[in-house]
Amino acid sequence: MMRTSIMGILNVTPDSFSDGGKYLDPDRAVEQAKKMVEEGADMIDVGGESSRPGSVRISAEEECSRIMPVIRALKKGINVPISVDTYKSEVASMVLSEGVSVINDITALHGDENMAQVISNFDAGVILMHMKGEPGTMQDAPYYDDIMREIVLYLGESISIAEHAGISPDKIVVDPGIGFGKGVDHNLTILKNLNDLGQLNKPVLVGVSRKSFIGALTDKEADKRVFGTAAGVAAAVLRGADIIRVHDVGAMKDVASVVDAIKKHNG
Repeated sequence: MMRTSIMGILNVTPDSFSDGGKYLDPDRAVEQAKKMVEEGADMIDVGGESSRPGSVRISAEEECSRIMPVIRALKKGINVPISVDTYKSEVASMVLSEGVSVINDITALHGDENMAQVISNFDAGVILMHMKGEPGTMQDAPYYDDIMREIVLYLGESISIAEHAGISPDKIVVDPGIGFGKGVDHNLTILKNLNDLGQLNKPVLVGVSRKSFIGALTDKEADKRVFGTAAGVAAAVLRGADIIRVHDVGAMKDVASVVDAIKKHNG
C-alpha cells in the first residue's frame, strides 16, 4: 500500500475563506511553500481565485497577474511538483508553460471546453472535482437524490472527456468536492461512503481542511478547525483517500501516517 500523499494549499488571493491575503507577496508565498515542503508536502497547490461559497469570479488576466510571479518564484525555491487551482484554459496554458505539473479544475473539465486539450498538449496531470452549481450560488439549498451515484456519474463523464482529449489515464485524479454544492449531511455521506469512488479506478483526492461543515459541527472559526480537520482527514484516509489537500501540513501528515499504519497493519 502506498502512503497517503499530502498536497499543501497556497492561496494567492485576497479573499479565500481561511487565509485570504496572507500570501499575495511572492516572497511570503515561497516562504510558506518551503515550510510546507519541510513539513512533508508532496505537492503545492496554488490558487489565484477564491472558490469559497459566494465568491466573485475574476478575469484570466487578473488571475495570472496574481499567480505568475508566485509560480516563477516557486519553481526556483522548491523541488516538489506544483499544481494550479484554475478552471480557465488561458490560465492553465500560461502556468503549464512555466513548468506546473497539474491543473486542479473545480469544474472537472465542464467549465471551459478548451481545458482538456490544453492539459493534454502539455502532457500534464489533472484533478477532476465534483461541484454542483458554481461558487457564487452552490450553497443555496443543494439537493441530491443519490449523492454518491451522482458524483460517480459526473466524474466518470469528466474522465471520459479527459481521456478522449489525450490526457494520460495515469495522470487523472478525482475529488468528490467536499463543501462544493453540499450541505453538512452531504459531506458526511461522502466521507462515510468515499470508497464508492473506487469504481472509477483513479486516485482519490479529498479536501476537508478547515471547511465550513467542520465549523458547523464544532462551532469553531476557520483558523480553529485543526482538530476537526484531523478527524475528517483520518476518516478520508480510512475510506480510501490517496491524497489529502490541507493547510496544516505537519499536523495532517502525522494524522495520515498513523492511519496509513493502521490500514496496513496485519495484527
